[in-house]
Amino acid sequence: MEKMIVGVDLGGTSIKLALLTNDGQFIEKWEVPTDKSDQGIHIPKTITIAIEDKLKEMNKTKDDVAGIGIGAPGSVRLEDGLIFAAVNLGWVNFPLKSVLEKESGIPVIVDNDANIAAVGEMWKGAGNGAKDVVMITLGTGVGGGVIVNGQVAHGISGAAGEIGHITVQTENGVLCNCGKTGCLETISSATGIVRIANETLQSTTKDTILKKKFNENAISTKDVFDAFKDGDEVATDIVNHVMKYLALVLAGVGNTLNPENIIIGGGVSNAGELLLKPLRKYFDEYAFTTVRESTKLSIAQLGNDAGAIGAAYLVKKFITKEIN
Repeated sequence: MEKMIVGVDLGGTSIKLALLTNDGQFIEKWEVPTDKSDQGIHIPKTITIAIEDKLKEMNKTKDDVAGIGIGAPGSVRLEDGLIFAAVNLGWVNFPLKSVLEKESGIPVIVDNDANIAAVGEMWKGAGNGAKDVVMITLGTGVGGGVIVNGQVAHGISGAAGEIGHITVQTENGVLCNCGKTGCLETISSATGIVRIANETLQSTTKDTILKKKFNENAISTKDVFDAFKDGDEVATDIVNHVMKYLALVLAGVGNTLNPENIIIGGGVSNAGELLLKPLRKYFDEYAFTTVRESTKLSIAQLGNDAGAIGAAYLVKKFITKEIN
């Protein structure tokens, strides 16, 4: 009988788990809270119990599982699943692969969460099977994953693909969570867009439907894009400002790698074509001619499922060796 694959997307608030078939179809999806106490030492046990409980519920055993694929925040060394640093979990040089294998008794493969989301989109989503793909996730922060010829780029310290921490403002930049100033993350994340909107609304004299939300101290990225859709001048200025910086970075990435697809995911990507239209306009201005003509910009298709699907792909690649 064909074995199942466990996909795990490890977040600071919750751990999303899934049982998948060998071809990446979902059998079960569930989540449990992330126990960050004691510098995250209990997280592998939490994952193990969650898997054991689900298998018991389904009258299955660990023998029915081919492996566990897990996406974790922070820089990851693929060879041995060492997490160099995951600040929001309290991990520094944490050997997640070896600890989870010992705890669960199941083979484990670990990669960065943005990387596995990129792999998921490459395999079953907007990447449409392309072997050269870049994914950027615009959420609370800005993450990235780079795939070249079907292989995830990791770099010497597992920090390849940190697109959100490319410096775009060399002067008067805002402090980023990483400790630098002027990172793309400070502008194109949901947090950055809300900050820019609030700063703009504080100083503008233009009439805008965003003023009411600003006065209520409740503005969101959705509010900005909704107002942009309605032709609001201030919202248009904000969106264009954000998309210029994002396009500048993506054009640079495109010029360096010339991927078939640059995929935009994360909560901000819910704006869809409202985001893509100005982004494409500026990307076309900044990208090298050949890149402009061959690299496609698209919105991610898998949403929160991308991590689990990407994790399943890694099990097939590195544990069962079904993919070269």
